[in-house]
Amino acid sequence: MDELINDFIAETRDMLQALGGEIVAWEAAPGDRARLDEIFRFVHTVKGNCGFFDLPRLEALSHAAEDALSEVRAGKRSADTALVSGVLAVIDRIGELVQALETGESIASEDDGLLIEALKTGAVPYVETVSGDVAVGDARKSQRSIRLSVDLLDRMMSGVSDAVLARNELSRRLREAPTDMAVEAAFERVSACIAEIRDAITRTRMQRIDNLFAALPRMVRDIASELDKQVRLEVDGGDVELDREMIEMIRDPLTHMVRNAIDHGIEPAEARTAAGKDAAGTLKVCARQSGNQILIEVVDDGRGIDGDKLVKKALANGVVTPDRAERLSQAQKISLIFEAGLSTAQEVTAISGRGVGMDVVRANIERIGGLVEVDSKLGQGVRFTIRVPLTLTIIPALTVSSGGQTFAIPRAAIEEILRTSGSAVKLETIGESCIATIRGRRVPLITLTDLLGLRRSPPGKDQTIILLKPAGGDVYALLLDAVFDHEELVVKPAAPAIMAAGLYAGTTLADDGRPVLLLDPSGIASKAAIAEQEKEREHRVGETAKKARVEEHAQLLVFRGLDGGRRAVRLAVVERIEDILPDAIRFTAGRLRVAIDGAILPMAGCAEAPDREKIRILRLSDGASELAYAFDEVIDILPLTGKLRRSRTAGEIAGVVLINGEQVELVDPHWLFAHCDAATSAEARRVCAMPLGDPWMDNMLRPLVESLGYDVVEAEEGVEADLLVASADAPLPAAPPGAQVLRLRATPEAAGDSDTIYRYDRAALLDALGATAKVSNHG
Repeated sequence: MDELINDFIAETRDMLQALGGEIVAWEAAPGDRARLDEIFRFVHTVKGNCGFFDLPRLEALSHAAEDALSEVRAGKRSADTALVSGVLAVIDRIGELVQALETGESIASEDDGLLIEALKTGAVPYVETVSGDVAVGDARKSQRSIRLSVDLLDRMMSGVSDAVLARNELSRRLREAPTDMAVEAAFERVSACIAEIRDAITRTRMQRIDNLFAALPRMVRDIASELDKQVRLEVDGGDVELDREMIEMIRDPLTHMVRNAIDHGIEPAEARTAAGKDAAGTLKVCARQSGNQILIEVVDDGRGIDGDKLVKKALANGVVTPDRAERLSQAQKISLIFEAGLSTAQEVTAISGRGVGMDVVRANIERIGGLVEVDSKLGQGVRFTIRVPLTLTIIPALTVSSGGQTFAIPRAAIEEILRTSGSAVKLETIGESCIATIRGRRVPLITLTDLLGLRRSPPGKDQTIILLKPAGGDVYALLLDAVFDHEELVVKPAAPAIMAAGLYAGTTLADDGRPVLLLDPSGIASKAAIAEQEKEREHRVGETAKKARVEEHAQLLVFRGLDGGRRAVRLAVVERIEDILPDAIRFTAGRLRVAIDGAILPMAGCAEAPDREKIRILRLSDGASELAYAFDEVIDILPLTGKLRRSRTAGEIAGVVLINGEQVELVDPHWLFAHCDAATSAEARRVCAMPLGDPWMDNMLRPLVESLGYDVVEAEEGVEADLLVASADAPLPAAPPGAQVLRLRATPEAAGDSDTIYRYDRAALLDALGATAKVSNHG
């Protein structure tokens, strides 16, 4: 509603500004019918809008002016000086009230009646004296927003897009030219200015998503009435802003989801009551921003999606084979709702049931770079989540080449980049399908040159593989000749003939001005029949996959330690490999530790900080905790095939194994985590709620609690915590469900209270905090 009122204020101000000259001219020539009509239309429009917004003063004034002008237009009254003065006074007052509506000021209403009386036949002309200084000040105060045409905004965005392309080209030329620090610094300033202007203009294109949600209450009411259901609509996040073009593109998919939720999901009142639910179903539509994406959720508390019923219908329609249907997980069964021709409706109605819709919904969302996810619990409801980018105009992308041509790939779809010459990559052909095996993981392989009919690279040439995860699809590998650089690209629609190929998402310009086609990862997967290859691969390599799963657990990362020895650790416990600076390593609290990513991890693999410019570490994880292991270099990733000769004593090395004819020490991760005081991840940390703002709690108790592994939060209603700490002298806050309560007193004497602890009794405090930790970990 606030946005609608702002639009009303801006529109009224624009009409007043345009009408200013007409009013003066009409005063000089009251018989001018054209100007009379202009003024009449203004007061008529204001009267209609005021009725909608419930603004009685504005409505009364504009209605009186409209009646008087209607008499003049009908020839029942002449436009004499008294009438002209009265209309001018009313229009001035309308301007004052609109300005007061914007600024929140109040204007006395005593003389509104005099203004209305001055419009009647035979009335004395109304005269009002206004200070010139006040008028100027008010005019300045009201100039806080303007209305711009959409075409102008589009031209501004196009200009900024061209500036981004020019910046990319200048960046390339600077990389090729000799380094000049002054020029580099100037370029950085220009680049920052372009980015700031781009962000500002992008914000001008934003609209509140409330414009999208405004039509939902009426639609929900009408559909619920037609289906004889009771539905309660809850809308949240209307203040989230989204590109106006994006709002129009997701309007139809959102409408279809809401209609489906009411028709398919929410049961009739009798069925809900019999199931122990509220007779009125709840439909929640909410939006929120997450990074560079907008998340829109449509949630109902209805019957949910029956995955087994979908599978039966998919089998009947030939969407899946019986062999594949047996291997579908519950999530995959529910995702069949997006297949063409499937519907859970028992009968065809005017609302749904034809099996046409959810596949189109997903296609429309994916076309704008979005993603649709579904989660359902039978008998409890369904949650659809739409993820869309904030804007379509400028996207981060990776430029690549294949067959002598340059292309771009959206960065959001890229999962990993590898070289075919790497030991972790193995390419093979099974049946008619090409498969890439990457560290034991098999994915379909598409050669871009073959797909596009381009010339193939010479045999033996080192190529690049990009693992792509298209929106709503499975991971596959794309074989390319080379990868160039990450860039921000301005995307525009390609020619209809090009878009009809189904392989491209648009066109852009490279930094050298050459046109580049933006590849569509989903379109490539569809064109290459990834789904069919997936089915064939599951059918042909079932036994091979079982063997691969067995081998995956025995894959070893072979590396050289800082002492030069060859060691190996199971690949499954390696989270990732990173380079750190020596300054991050310190001997603290009795052992060597490293500070990384806002956490302190215990350090293994060395007795002291290595004297190197950079130190490579393996981040090992057991799923809840992490530790760092220093090493020199990675040698290879190999399967554990030999027999392990165990160490005589328990320690960091579990034993030795023969790999490729060489002895390799196998690191024992269980011993490391048991003896290295591994840092627990944030998800596994305990939470302590306490009244923050108390100097003693903040400066004395909080450091002790945090040193025992707790995350400290404010003790307030609705917070989730394992432990609640409160002062015995203050009212006890509402304890979180399942939380232990620890009350501290300021005096050593208990004063009859058996459930409090003296706040400086360190042994009792540690014992109570430790007991809570045990309950949290085991309960």
